Amino acid sequence: MPPDKAGIIPRLYPSTGSPVNPTPAVNTLRPSACPGLLRIVQALDGGICRIKLAGGSITAAQAIAVADAAQAYAGGVIEATNRANLQIRGIGTEQDALIALLLAADLGPNNAGGDDVRNLMLSPSAGIDPQMLFDTRPLAEQILATLQNHPRFHELSAKFAVQLDGCEALAMLEHHHDVWLSAFERDGETLLAFGLAGCPGLDAPCAAVPLEQGHALVVAVLELFLDLATPTQTRMRHLAVDNLLSRLNLPLLPVDGFKRPVSGAGLHLGTYPQRQKDLFYVGAVAPLGRLDSTMLKGVAQLASAFGDGTLRFTPWQGVLLPNVKKPAAVTEGLQRLGFLCSVDQPLARLIACTGSSGCGKGLADTKADALQLAALQPGTEVHLSGCPRSCAAAHTAPVTLLAVSPGHYDVYFREAAEPGFGRLHARTLSIEAAGALLRARSRSNTDD
Repeated sequence: MPPDKAGIIPRLYPSTGSPVNPTPAVNTLRPSACPGLLRIVQALDGGICRIKLAGGSITAAQAIAVADAAQAYAGGVIEATNRANLQIRGIGTEQDALIALLLAADLGPNNAGGDDVRNLMLSPSAGIDPQMLFDTRPLAEQILATLQNHPRFHELSAKFAVQLDGCEALAMLEHHHDVWLSAFERDGETLLAFGLAGCPGLDAPCAAVPLEQGHALVVAVLELFLDLATPTQTRMRHLAVDNLLSRLNLPLLPVDGFKRPVSGAGLHLGTYPQRQKDLFYVGAVAPLGRLDSTMLKGVAQLASAFGDGTLRFTPWQGVLLPNVKKPAAVTEGLQRLGFLCSVDQPLARLIACTGSSGCGKGLADTKADALQLAALQPGTEVHLSGCPRSCAAAHTAPVTLLAVSPGHYDVYFREAAEPGFGRLHARTLSIEAAGALLRARSRSNTDD
């Protein structure tokens, strides 16, 4: 659907086709280097559209709409991101038609200003995890509605992000967020510990609030951030946390007893029982985060045939199918589509950015190099980054290969005392040399 003469793309309800909440076209949005659904950002391989999913969740019908949009108006490349969103790459001149198709599938914000700020991460197993202390989805829905509908919050950076953790066994605890909330129990009561500019897996919380105060806390923190931040202070890490906390007009509780259990390694791959009796979830990853339309339509069909008609994307650049009764059939279907379902597959442990094939800042073709490295059986989790921006990984991997020229990388090993990628171990190694180094290291050292 093209824009009308006023530059407006009508948003349609899929069921009725009735226009609702007209959305300004792409060129009326605020400038930003971050793609959104309404703002297509250009790269070497064409435009990029980022589809922000509420809690990573999407219906099978919506997934098919994404696949159709990628096939009809782009190069067919779909990416699962490390924030549990989807991206379409290679968009050509018909970007307005692509946006209209996605809006008609109810994949956009309810107003144009709210597109950038829908950055709220949940566990992919929210509501179904046997270890969870509460179902985070109702609170998440309330927070997302406020982020979209409170005009002042549209001033937040497109990178400003919130995490809501229900203490699920399956959780990404290493991605840093501007505000994080993590559930814990004390004296029989579920409380929310919270922290600023960090993550529940690595950082101590600032304080706690009762569960029913979670929404009010987020609103108060964001209001204070916007009160105190200068135009150049776009993220929570730019502010003095103590200064913000001292002005927070909410009754805060001590965090005695908070200790976030370690997330279960590898729980995003394979089959696991849910809290609901006789139901399972099945997790898989897309090779190097890349899908095509056939893969996305296929996994949507599996969700409809064997699950509840929904699928959840994960911060491990993969997908999870919930509420499955016959997991073996789902696993077989995922493997047939090209998804990776076991941590024993080397490619399932590799992360790579777009690289020089699609990004002007990439110094090496990281996707192709990662395929070559996987064949060399590196024996550990490796992140290949085409430049220091680390777009593909929001956490520090055990091993990072940082490109310095085509086919050559500096090698870093993660160390708690070292910032950034960790300790520089070797310079300008070829993929073959890096593979030999990592194989030798995995045989001699089991510590990350």
